[in-house]
Amino acid sequence: MALRRKRAAHERRGMSPFKAGVLAILVLVAGTYFGFTKVNPFANPYELTASFKQAANIKPRSPVRIAGVNVGEVTQVKPLKGGGAQVKMKVKKAGLPIHTDARMKIRPRIFLEGNFFVEVQPGSPSAPTLESGENIPATQTAAPVQFADVLAALQTDTREDLKILLREYSAAIDGKGGDGFNRSIRYWEPAYKNTALVNEATLGTVPGDLQRVLRGQARVSRALTRDPEALKDLITDFNTTAFAFAREDVALKRSIPLLDETLERGMPALAALNSSLPSLRAFARDALPGTRSTGPTIDAALPFLRQANRLFSQRELRGLTRDLRKTVPDLVGLQRGQVGFQEENRTLSSCTNNVLLPFAKTPIPDPDFPQNSGQPFFKQAPRGLPGLAGESRIADANSPQVRAQFGGNATTFVSRGDNGEALFGMNNTPITGARPARPNARPVFRPGTPCETQETPDLNAPGGGSQAPTSVKVSPDSKNPKLLELADKARARRVDYADFLKDVKAGKPTIDPAEFNDLGVELQARARDLVQLEDVYSFRKRKKGEKVEKIDLDEAGKDSK
Repeated sequence: MALRRKRAAHERRGMSPFKAGVLAILVLVAGTYFGFTKVNPFANPYELTASFKQAANIKPRSPVRIAGVNVGEVTQVKPLKGGGAQVKMKVKKAGLPIHTDARMKIRPRIFLEGNFFVEVQPGSPSAPTLESGENIPATQTAAPVQFADVLAALQTDTREDLKILLREYSAAIDGKGGDGFNRSIRYWEPAYKNTALVNEATLGTVPGDLQRVLRGQARVSRALTRDPEALKDLITDFNTTAFAFAREDVALKRSIPLLDETLERGMPALAALNSSLPSLRAFARDALPGTRSTGPTIDAALPFLRQANRLFSQRELRGLTRDLRKTVPDLVGLQRGQVGFQEENRTLSSCTNNVLLPFAKTPIPDPDFPQNSGQPFFKQAPRGLPGLAGESRIADANSPQVRAQFGGNATTFVSRGDNGEALFGMNNTPITGARPARPNARPVFRPGTPCETQETPDLNAPGGGSQAPTSVKVSPDSKNPKLLELADKARARRVDYADFLKDVKAGKPTIDPAEFNDLGVELQARARDLVQLEDVYSFRKRKKGEKVEKIDLDEAGKDSK
């Protein structure tokens, strides 16, 4: 009876606290595991195998992705006997269906993730669907090329050069090089920004520019491959150039600190170059037809060049040398004589440019004949040539005597020549004036003074002086009420006119006298006022019986007052 009571009490007491705690822990661990791993132990997953020629970088639990989305993971990697590996993976329902023409690639994950993943391309919907457990052959899979494979494909000398490059790079970043590299990181952003702009510019401005550039590079590459020997020489010469730079490593190190200043000065030059590119582009566009015709031009010139090449053959050159032996001494003497001749030619050209041409362009103001006023000497001088029509030699051209036919009508005048001899002439109209006035004396002849340094002859100055032009009128108006004001204006204008003539003689920049326009009209007005004042003064002097030798404007102004 007592035993029965103990058993009943034990049954009423149930599971011990220890067992209950262990069971609770197991349930909690299992729930946590399945909650984080999302593994359904009661589900039947879709499994798939794929054969790869090389799968050294793939491991169990590596993700399986379709279009960048995780749809499964690798469960097993088993090596194959003939090389390669068989990768077993399970795929969720989100990644199904997978068709028989599906392709798989092993790709590296991003830097922060590390390792590799299997990228699945499910295939075309028209292809049959793969059942769970089926295999994708190696012809439909691919693996990334390993760095060791790249090194194995390189030639021995290339691998040796790569070793040298890595060794030199290690020496460059050793010590302060690494610190300098770290300090340069803050400049990467603007540098990469400009690089992005350059890369964007390489795309061109018109669709298809980049394709045309690539096609042009392809043509260049094909042209290089046509002549392997020339390409080999190019590489050899480049190696020689690089070796020459390597020998000057000390000078290169010294030039590196100067790059900052060079770049600062180069930016404005690059900006100017950039602004000139549109015109350069237009020039290239305009020059394109000429460039295209260069080929036919060269083809047409080749026969001529072949014929001309014979002129430089050894036989022709020997004959030319033999003929030149007699000529060269004479050419040397001619060359020596050319020194003096060229100097004389220079002085003649200088005289023509500095004296004769300015003299020929000097205007002759003539208020009495407004149509001719202000015309240059080279236009007025030939007008006296028709008077020679009645002149002829007595015997021949060497005769010192000349026979001339005269004709006159209304007016007869007599003047004196250079030696005081009487000169007779007749005119059909009264003389109103003479311009330019005859000089009082012959200009001084200075044989020791070069023509190029002499002053330009002044056609407007009587007696070879610097006075303004004068003339004698038959009936001047002596009752002009504004004569005093005219005298004041004439004095000021005479000074301005004389200064202008000095500038012309000195070769200073002035308006071309042959094209006076408005300034010529003003100068003519100044000269006309001056002439009128001097004519009135001269008339009054002659009327009083006084001799007129030199006109004083101040005295003329007082007299007119």
